[in-house]
Amino acid sequence: MAKEQVKAREFAVKLHADQKYGKHPYSYHLDDVAAKAKAFGQDAEVIAYLHDVVEDTSATIEDIEHQFGKLVADCVAVVTDEKGATRQERKKKTYQKMAKVTGETELALIVKVCDRLSNVKTSVKDQNSKMFSMYCREHDVFRTSAYRQGLCDELWQELDKLIATSKQN
Repeated sequence: MAKEQVKAREFAVKLHADQKYGKHPYSYHLDDVAAKAKAFGQDAEVIAYLHDVVEDTSATIEDIEHQFGKLVADCVAVVTDEKGATRQERKKKTYQKMAKVTGETELALIVKVCDRLSNVKTSVKDQNSKMFSMYCREHDVFRTSAYRQGLCDELWQELDKLIATSKQN
């Protein structure tokens, strides 16, 4: 792992501290998302480690920009849920934001697909049918907001296949 990725992982793991990802330490999820993002370059891997820190810890977008630069901070801002009273309200605002993303910050959308794929696969692996069902219900609107043809089609194919198998059962 290169220097920036190590720095991002250490930063995120320290901030997430004792948080859990289901029955796993939070680092389990961060490592999984980063492994999926690695093929898309160093910035994608760094963003993957940082994708939840603003949403789930005391870190701010300004902290991310100071430590990791403007592009990484802009991408973390894209994947950070907007404020809202319910998950439905937060996701609606976040998906509207993602639908407008163009240019170099589309890197955030790759990380978001890596995150969602990690969430779905872990839900299946851990037999968490409640979470899996939620991701299935959200999939169409998520896909409409985050999909860009040619950006990371292989990840989308894998995610779509997992979701489709649930609809067949």
